[in-house]
Amino acid sequence: MFFKTKDTIPEGLGFSTFGILHLIWLAVLLIACCVAAYIYKKLDTKKRNIMRCILGVVIVGLEIVKDIALIAIGEFNVGYLPFHLCGINILLIAFDLFKPTKVVRNFLYYFCIPGALLALLFPNWTVLPFANFFHIHSFLIHIVLVMYPIMLVIGGDIPLDIKYMPRCIGLLVAMAIPLYFLNIRWDTNFMFLLRPDKGNPLELFEKLLGNHLWGFAILLPLVMFVMYLPILIIKKVKNKQTKETVTVK
Repeated sequence: MFFKTKDTIPEGLGFSTFGILHLIWLAVLLIACCVAAYIYKKLDTKKRNIMRCILGVVIVGLEIVKDIALIAIGEFNVGYLPFHLCGINILLIAFDLFKPTKVVRNFLYYFCIPGALLALLFPNWTVLPFANFFHIHSFLIHIVLVMYPIMLVIGGDIPLDIKYMPRCIGLLVAMAIPLYFLNIRWDTNFMFLLRPDKGNPLELFEKLLGNHLWGFAILLPLVMFVMYLPILIIKKVKNKQTKETVTVK
């Protein structure tokens, strides 16, 4: 059972969403992010680069190991290519290791964090038990995908600014359009553009509005607002502190 996939494992062996096992994994996420962010913030630039490279290599390595396992058991197909949002973020993190850019790092903040968090909160691999390679891999890869940008945000290495938001949305749309047609061509469902997975919040929009794509139009602005809110709060706090300092002088 260890190398069974979602498509080949017998029914009744999985875990429940927000059950004990799921909550333990979410606790691991919280602890791992806090520890990584705390350590990263304390490091100098050289050591930060080393830590960032180590985590980036772990992320890419996990994806490669997964593909090797799928090929070894004869289950690899085009649907496993890294063209879901989390897979795209893996590629962007690999890019960030060699050429950090403000747009890519803001994209990781605006989309990698909420995308990976939603995957962890509403996993589509609930059919897989704990003693399964793809169960463990799915949780680990999404945990480190949340860790990487959070670590950079806490360390002040992501220049968060609302001016990058339109470019991030443009980059997302630029990737979604060709992937939509690839989905039709390959009968895949990258970025859930053709249908929502079971347990995915997009299912609700399909039931209520007849098409899950409405979910993107409604959720995207909401997610962007939620991700911008901490930036707004931090700026207001800094402005207040600056004014108080000036007043004291």
